[in-house]
Amino acid sequence: MKLLILLLAFQLPAVEWLGNIDIAKTEAQKSHKLILVNFAGSDWCIPCIRLRKEILESEKFTSYAADNLVLLRADFPRLKKNRLNKEQTRLNEALADKYNPNGAFPLTLLIDADGKVLKKWDGFPDLSPEQFTAQISAIKDSQSNKH
Repeated sequence: MKLLILLLAFQLPAVEWLGNIDIAKTEAQKSHKLILVNFAGSDWCIPCIRLRKEILESEKFTSYAADNLVLLRADFPRLKKNRLNKEQTRLNEALADKYNPNGAFPLTLLIDADGKVLKKWDGFPDLSPEQFTAQISAIKDSQSNKH
């Protein structure tokens, strides 16, 4: 069983969710990628948890994201045990002030390296991981055709 888990761990592409918009923008500029921003309430928002499990942690999305996206999550947990450190809380609140002033959860944005919003999914996107990545890919393709 341990061997199977170990083998599966090596098959999944490594995707890292950043917590700082400035680092995400720098990475996106260097790698010529778009940024997917996810506003979530990881311990209280059922649609957020569903989005993470059904789409953002799917093999289809993670393999696409590994090569095509910089990932940025702004989490707003409510339980004391899940509370973020003060610096991360400040970064998340600043990001929400700019991109999610109405406090929508989940809210997922596709932005470019300059911070311009290209696509917005308000609430749980009723899409398969394949449909979700296809929407991102179409936007990415249209962006590269402009340059």
